Amino acid sequence: MTARIDPRLYQITVLSGLLVYGWAALGFDITPARAALLVVTCLATQHVWTRRCGLPVFDSRSALISALSLCLLCRTNEAWLAASAAVIAISSKFLVRVRGKHIFNPTNIGLVVMLLVSDAVWVSPGQWGNPAWFAFLMASLGLLVVTRAARADVTFAFLVVYAALIAGRSYWLGEPAAIPVHRLQSGALLLFAFFMISDPKTTPHSRAGRLVFAALVAYGAWYVQFRLFRTNGLLWSLACCSLFVPLIDSVFSLRGFAVSVRPATPAAFVHPQSAEATHAPLHVFRRARRVSLESR
Repeated sequence: MTARIDPRLYQITVLSGLLVYGWAALGFDITPARAALLVVTCLATQHVWTRRCGLPVFDSRSALISALSLCLLCRTNEAWLAASAAVIAISSKFLVRVRGKHIFNPTNIGLVVMLLVSDAVWVSPGQWGNPAWFAFLMASLGLLVVTRAARADVTFAFLVVYAALIAGRSYWLGEPAAIPVHRLQSGALLLFAFFMISDPKTTPHSRAGRLVFAALVAYGAWYVQFRLFRTNGLLWSLACCSLFVPLIDSVFSLRGFAVSVRPATPAAFVHPQSAEATHAPLHVFRRARRVSLESR
């Protein structure tokens, strides 16, 4: 039987391609030196925590994904602020955990914390532009990643709910259709939907839980953007809603919802004791399924 390829390799490839495209065609205002600083800081922080926690495997892939995501989203004129965002992002995976699972998407919490503590850090959603062809390109590339990571459901649920809220508001206000379409043709929105909210380690275990989570994030982002009139609604909403993931897991576990696991997946992409294991060992899910069936 052929082993599945780690979906993080696809994600690293796509994020790297987007960064190169941004430099070549969109004039991203992040220098190669700043990108290198983010990559080195993320990898170094991951290495320090791996040694400190006594983990047998140094997982460079997860840290590299966080670094590339920060390269695409984090903007600041101060190198030490960029490095701080990288340290916070990686450290959050080891410091903020519930039942062996980290709560926050690393890139998301790194950006949110820096936006809270400093006015010198910002996120530039407009850097992507709004051409429909580029939105389609990002959607296609993102689709490849989420289907390989078995989290396409949360991505599509989020996009459907968020698009419905955007369109419904415009219809209520009597705006022309071009306005909600323009708002949805955002590279930053698709980057968030396909590469951030779909993180397998920070989304609920069950499909039903993921659908609820996606709807909460979509509504929260819409509320922050159009009721509180604040920017970066997607980031704020994901950070807040991530706090409810352990509760969502508990509720749907008690209701007997099975955890979706692909049987062909090896025990984990990395050592099962690693903080970055993508899936728990299969016997854990078998035991949970047996308990669920006996309780009916």
